[in-house]
Amino acid sequence: MWTKQPQSETPSYSPAPSSPSSPASQAASQGTSYSSRPSAPAARSVACLGESIEVKGKISGAEDLQVDGKVEGPISLQGQRLTVGRTGHLNSEIAAREVVVYGKVHGNVRASDRVEIKKDGSVTGDVITARISIEDGAFFKGRIEIERGKQGSSNAEVESDAVTAGAAAD
Repeated sequence: MWTKQPQSETPSYSPAPSSPSSPASQAASQGTSYSSRPSAPAARSVACLGESIEVKGKISGAEDLQVDGKVEGPISLQGQRLTVGRTGHLNSEIAAREVVVYGKVHGNVRASDRVEIKKDGSVTGDVITARISIEDGAFFKGRIEIERGKQGSSNAEVESDAVTAGAAAD
C-alpha cells in the first residue's frame, strides 16, 4: 500500500517559486519528455461539458469534446472526436471524425472515421461511418451505412453497404 512520504520542512533553493512536482515536470528536469516516447499519443485539446450542464442549440468546434450533461441540438466537430460520457444524454444530429458513446444518443450519427458504442451505451438513430464497433450489452436501434474510403480507387464515388439492425421489439 502506498503511503505519503513526509516532506522536509527546510525549503530548498529554487530560482522560481516552487510548485507541486508532477511527472511531466520531473521528466522535463531529467531531460526526457513524454512526447518522445513512441507509445504516447500526441496531446489533444479536449473540451468538457459537465454532468450538470444542459445545452439547447448548435455546438460546433475544432477540438475534441466530451459531453457528460444534456445536449439538444446539432453537434458538428468535423475532424474531431466526440465522447458521450456515461451520464451524457444527446438529442442531436452528430457529425464528427470519431464518436464514442458510453451514454445515450437519440439522433443520426455521421462519423468520417469510426463509431464505438460501449457496453452501457445506447444509440437510437441512423449511423453513417467507415468503421463501427458495438460492444456486448450496448443498445442500438437504427440503420448502419458503411462508407468505404476512396483509397486506391480512381473512382470518385463512395460505395456504401446498408445494413438494417433493430435491437428492440416494437
